[in-house]
Amino acid sequence: MSGLPIFLQPALARALALGRAHAVLLSGPAGLGQLELARALAKAWLCETQAAGQPACGHCPSCHLVEQGSHPDLRWLMPAALRVELGFEEAPGEGKAKPSKEIRIDEVRGLQSFTQSTSGRGQAKVLAIHPAEAMNTVAANALLKTLEEPGSVLRFVLSCGAPEELLPTIRSRCQTLSLSVPEPALALAWLREQGLGEADAAALLRLAGGRPGQALQWARAGLGADRLAELPQLMLRGELGGWEALGPTLLVDLLGRLAHDQLRRSHGQEPLYFSAAHLPPPTASARLQRWATELREARAKGEHPLVPGLWMESLAAQAQRALKSDGRPAAADKRPALHSTL
Repeated sequence: MSGLPIFLQPALARALALGRAHAVLLSGPAGLGQLELARALAKAWLCETQAAGQPACGHCPSCHLVEQGSHPDLRWLMPAALRVELGFEEAPGEGKAKPSKEIRIDEVRGLQSFTQSTSGRGQAKVLAIHPAEAMNTVAANALLKTLEEPGSVLRFVLSCGAPEELLPTIRSRCQTLSLSVPEPALALAWLREQGLGEADAAALLRLAGGRPGQALQWARAGLGADRLAELPQLMLRGELGGWEALGPTLLVDLLGRLAHDQLRRSHGQEPLYFSAAHLPPPTASARLQRWATELREARAKGEHPLVPGLWMESLAAQAQRALKSDGRPAAADKRPALHSTL
């Protein structure tokens, strides 16, 4: 299992133990490493030296072709935007339409010749779909017939962070492997291997709710312990302080976590995502709840703000209204504990 994060190795063993399952659905919260696990499973299915049910050898010609992204019997179905992000294809030129974040029907139809042809290297053929919930309804229905009647050597691996968004007919035709948040010690060790310092790894893993893949993604976006420590105080002053450079989607996500932590504290509970030492005293829960609602509405339209600069400033103003004390102490609300839905 060389190259696969240690916290994913038990999941790979469980996936391989499913035997000749023609379709495996890797299901769990986004940011757990589904893409890496899907690649490792596909590599094992295509490996030319290892016995069935064993991880890939990593040395045979097939394994090298998978690593190089040129294996003739492996296809990846993913949104165009993600293909650009991962380097599968180049970004469109200026003036061109932005790559889609959906998997569309023409992309599914474009795989017809692959799914119906024979195996190029004689082992198997693998169609990997990531993330499967990105398929729109039309695309999912187009895939369904192939999923129902695959050829003798065609296998599927689907990774999914939101299984409730998949068609039930898709889910029912897969063997589901449920992924869970790894032990913190394993996740922190892996993040340190990726070059994160101790403080940054701990702060980002906490912010990500224990999901190491998400923590690493945020680290690569420029987040770290020091920046996270300053965010609540900047928002308390209604200032952006350079955070607008990260884009509205990420800022809304972070503010949603900040709102959730302050709501927990207004109910007398400990924060989940930020250190309590960096948070201002909580204000009234009704005010914080209004802010959380505003952020949910902002998340729905954050991809395409008409005037991004003004929109980001409005987010900072909303945060200041919610976080700034009016001089009256906020009594702790003793209602049942809040559970994260982020």
